[in-house]
This record gives sequence, structure tokens and C-alpha cells, in this order.
Amino acid sequence: MGIRGKIRRALRGEVGLGAAALEAGRRGLVALRLRGERAALSARARGASVPPPPARLAPEFARAGGAGLLEHFRGGGAARFFKGFEEALTPAGREHLAPRAEALREEGRAIAGRRWALLGYGEREFGGRVDWLREPLTGARWPLDFHADVALVRGDGSDVRVLWELNRLGHLVALGRAYAAGGGESLAEEFFAQAESWAEQNPPGLGPNWACAMEAALRATNLLAALTLFRRSPALDERRLLALLALLDAHGRHVRRNLEYSYIAAGNHYLSDLAGLLWLGVCLPELAAAAGWRDFALRELLRELDRQVLPDGASWEASTGYHRLVTELFLYSLLLCRENGVEVAERHWRRVRSMLEYARAYLRPDGRAPLVGDTDGGRVLPLAARAADDHAYLLAVGAALFREPRFKVSDQAPEEVFWLLGADGARVYGGLEAAAVSSSRSEAFEHAGACVLRERDLYLLLSASGAGLGGRGAHGHNDALSIEVSAFGVSFVADPGTYVYTGDLPARHAFRSTAYHSTVEVDGAEQNTTPEAAPFHIGDEARPRLLSFTSDGRRDAAAAEHYGYERLPAGRVTHRRAVTFDRRAGCWLVEDALEGTGEHVFRFVFHAAPGRLVRPLAPRGSQTRGRAAVEVVDEATGARLVVASVEGFEGVTVEPRWSSRDYGSKVETAAAVWALRAPAPLAARWLLLPVRAGEDAAARLESVLGGLAGG
Repeated sequence: MGIRGKIRRALRGEVGLGAAALEAGRRGLVALRLRGERAALSARARGASVPPPPARLAPEFARAGGAGLLEHFRGGGAARFFKGFEEALTPAGREHLAPRAEALREEGRAIAGRRWALLGYGEREFGGRVDWLREPLTGARWPLDFHADVALVRGDGSDVRVLWELNRLGHLVALGRAYAAGGGESLAEEFFAQAESWAEQNPPGLGPNWACAMEAALRATNLLAALTLFRRSPALDERRLLALLALLDAHGRHVRRNLEYSYIAAGNHYLSDLAGLLWLGVCLPELAAAAGWRDFALRELLRELDRQVLPDGASWEASTGYHRLVTELFLYSLLLCRENGVEVAERHWRRVRSMLEYARAYLRPDGRAPLVGDTDGGRVLPLAARAADDHAYLLAVGAALFREPRFKVSDQAPEEVFWLLGADGARVYGGLEAAAVSSSRSEAFEHAGACVLRERDLYLLLSASGAGLGGRGAHGHNDALSIEVSAFGVSFVADPGTYVYTGDLPARHAFRSTAYHSTVEVDGAEQNTTPEAAPFHIGDEARPRLLSFTSDGRRDAAAAEHYGYERLPAGRVTHRRAVTFDRRAGCWLVEDALEGTGEHVFRFVFHAAPGRLVRPLAPRGSQTRGRAAVEVVDEATGARLVVASVEGFEGVTVEPRWSSRDYGSKVETAAAVWALRAPAPLAARWLLLPVRAGEDAAARLESVLGGLAGG
């Protein structure tokens, strides 16, 4: 890429000259700092097993000595972690854990046997001694180079995201939960053995596991959580405590030096850095740097809460998966502050609540989330195994925290409620009366670019979210004006998900392409520029926006448009999509207007959800004769979604696709595609008609189309 192209890419999105100048200065200072850090580390033997320097303790704790410090930590330390972690080792806590105790202990025994699940790849074996520098899928091993020099994308099929997931050490939290459930002292020995082996293999500042400050920050939060549960174990002695404090101190200092801030677009990486610093600062006042970390991180975190959360409650990264992660970052951090008497203004709590309101709106009637944009399964504190589309547990925490029945998702409180809010939180949750699914209403989120047209168990999401990050994009997809549809508790039309990042660049490109989303593709072009070789670059050509939203007793309607096809060689095209939800008929009418000039190949795509069969629907009468229609079938229940061309466009084909519900896993799916060559402007209408099991789909389609023809 030439100089002009690099400048254009660097300054894409809503970037002013002032911000660009500040960012250039910041990058220059970072380069100087890294040069100094590299020189300091060069004096050490690269690749040698060099432990982190001793923890720099606050004077009053340094004077206590190792024995005094050990007694202090076994007694609870100077700070509190989340309520459930504090209660778990008490008789009341054990009683609360009793129903799941055996399942927790079984998971703990598997981890002690060096076997646990990793992302969407299922359970993996890690051998007698975990190799923390080896990516477990391909066996690729990273060298202990200076952290800023580590090549993260190697082109050999290896995936650093998988390596980093292993090294976030979230499985050690599960080990601690198993210990609290009566798993025995062998689990404590395993925790200390794994923490020690990690420190031996990863000298501070060297290798892939220090190459990203976010990873260090999330690893620190998991180590803090696990240490809280193991701190009363007889296996914790002075040596081990001091080694863990040194390791956590090294993490905090590394994150503080290598903050992933940008004047152009800071995202979830910077938030994770701040959360890690905040948690270390709040939970380990014994460290000399703790107060400074806490004050800086809280100030910055609250500033980013105002900046990165849109006025209607959505994360600005154009991704529901990252909305889940960012909601965890803010919600859990504010809860930890409250637990330790760190004051946070009420307006910040309201902002976090708005994030839960947004999540409630986008969840389907089956409680699952549409996977709009990237989703890599990332979590802040993995307190239970959760699929990437499982976001409802956050609402459950919000239900108990805010005493809000509308957030209650099930009769039984998810595990996160106890671990974060304690037994009292679980009791509050149990006392709330859940709101019925039928109470959910159609809503539009102008800033997020999302509109949900729903009633009872009928649900359609119209996505008009942009590239994200103020137009700079990293985790958005080419999904402008795409739809998701579910009915009768079944997902019929769905976003394909993400699959992987750098491990398979062609697959990464396909999963975020226009052709993989339920929208309109023109001349085979992408809505936004997405170079295959740049897996986290997405342009801002489409600039989608919601135009209108109306709702009355009979119909709900929304309209949006995007401009991604205004650069086509054959002539400019603007895509406008309007969706009307007819509550009485229980169906949606999708109207596509493609305004512009020139002749084009238009492809209208409807991407089926995993496990659904797509097949043609034979016409039954005068209304359906000459109209191509397909039905998307859930063979388990017999329920179907009929997709019919109102104009009678023929030539529909069923094309193979892939879908991914969890990072690293994928299944074969299909898409119904209507393709035609025609001049612009062009108008097309599509009827989306849910049909219950046992109902005659063709007869129902005939009836509804007759109603449309009659006005």
C-alpha cells in the first residue's frame, strides 16, 4: 500500500486534524518509550526463566514481613472482592453452592488433570506441564521476543486469539469455584503450580503473552478472583504469596506502561486495560502503586463510559458480542467499586443500566442474542460457561442489582448473580416476578442503528449499525440493512457470526462479507472496504442510518438506508429498506428501493440460521402462481418461515453458506438468493411469513398475499 493509502486508512472515520495531530505525537512518545524498555530488557537473558522482580509493597505492608503479610491475606486482606467470592468459603456460601457442588468439583478435577474447554473448540488436553507459549490447535510456538516485536499474525494457520484465551487463565477461576464447593486441597496445589509455571515461562515484557496489554489486564482479573478463593488454603505460604504479588504487580506495571489508548478511537482494549488496573488498585492496596492505578483507572473508565456508550445504551463498536464484553467491563468494575466504598456517581450507574436495556431489546424471544458484528466469546470474569450468543445472564445481574423485574430472565438465578452479588442478591432475584415475553415491544435505537419489530414470540431485527468506533471500524461487518427473524421460539434468518480472526484470513473475510448477510449485494461489491489481508480494517463507505420508526396498535414500521454502493463503476446506487410488521397478520413486509443509475446485478440474500432446511415452496393458487417462494424449515418442530417475492421475481437459488455460534466452530448453512440483472432504480418487496407446525404454508401464503393485493 502506498503512502497516500496508508494515510487514508489511518484517518478514516470521524477524525479531526487536532485528534490526528495528538495521535501522531502519542505514537512518537510510545516509540521512544518502547526503545527505552527494549534497552532495559536487553540486559536480561532473553528466553531465560527470569522471575518478575519482587512486588513493590506499600511501606506499612513491607514492614509487616512475609509472615505478617500471609496472616493479613488469610484474614481477608485490606479490600473485598465480589460478595459471592467472600461468602463462598462460609457455611452459608457452601449451602448455596450445594446443588451444583458435584458439577463444580467434576470441572475442577478435569482442570487438575490439565483438561478444559477452550472457546468453541471444545475440551482440550494440555499434557503434564502446560506449555503457555504453544497455541494448542496447531502446535505453533511463539518465541520470547520483546513484546512489541512479537509477530501476532504468522500466516501458518496459528491463531494468537486462541493462545491468548489459554493465557487469560479463566480456567483458574473455575478451579477456585470447585475448591469452594469442597474440591479439596489438591485443587489449591494445582492453582499454585499453574500460576508458578506461567510465571516461569513468561518473563515480564517478553513473548506473546505480554504483547497486548488487554490480555495482561484480563489475566490479572482472573488471578485476583482465583487468589480470593484460595487465600485461606494451607497450601498458600509466604513464598507463594510473595510470588503471586510480584506477578500481579508486574502485570499492573506492564499495563500502565502499555495502555492501548488512542486519540482517534479507543475501544474495548483500552477499557480492559483500565478495568485490570482498577481491579488491581482496588483489590491490592498492599502494592505501592495501587492507589495511583485505582484513581487513574476509575477516572478514565468513567470518561470512556460517556464516550464509548452511545446515548441509547449500545457500545460504539457495532457488535453485540463486544457489547456483552463492554457491559461486563463497566458493570463488574462499578460493582467492585461499590463493594469497596469507592464512590461512583448515580449518572454512571444509569448509563450502565441503559446498556442492559439495550441488551434486553435485542435479545430474541428464546433469550439468545443476534450475533451482529464480531463476537469472539471474550469475557471479563468467566463465572460460568457461556455460548457467544448467551447474554441473558447480564440481565439477571441487573435484575437483582436494580430490583428490575423486566430484566428477570428465568426462575433460577444464573450463577453470576451469586458470585457477584452474594446470597442476598440471589434472594432478591428469586423474589422478583418476571415480566412476560409478550410485554416486549418494538423499539428503535437511532444511535446504535438497530430496530426491533416484535410482539410475543415474533421477532425481527433490522440492523443499520455503522462500521463502529466513530466510523473507523474494527469489529463491524458488511451487514448494513440486514435482518434477523425468529418466531415460535425458533431462529429462522440469522447473522452468520464470526468464526475466526487471523487463523484463516479467507474465512474471516467471508464471514464479514455482504454476501453472508441477509441484505442486498450489488455487482458483487462489498458495502464497505474490507481487505482480506487486514482482518480488523473496515471502511466507512456505507454510513447506514435509520430514517424512521413508527408504531401503533396495528403496525410497526422502520426504514433505513446506506450509501455503500455509491462508488460502483456501473453507476451509483443507494439502498433503502423499509420493514412493516403487521401484528394482526403476524408477518413482515420488507421493501427494498435501490435508487441510482446504470445496470447492475442485484442479489437479495436471506441467510438461514444453523440447523434450518431451505427449500422451494410450490405455488397453490392465483396469488402465488408465478411468484418464487422458499420456506426455511425447523425440522425438529415443523415450524417454518416463508420468504416470498411479492413482485414475482424468479430465479431463486439455495446457496451454501457457513455459520458460527462460537469462536472457532462452524456448521454448514444455506441462503436463499434471488439474483437478477436490471437497471436502477429497482423496487422489490418480500413477504416474511411465519407458519406454525401443521399449518398449510402455501394456503396461508395465498391468503396473506391476497390481503396485500386488496390493500
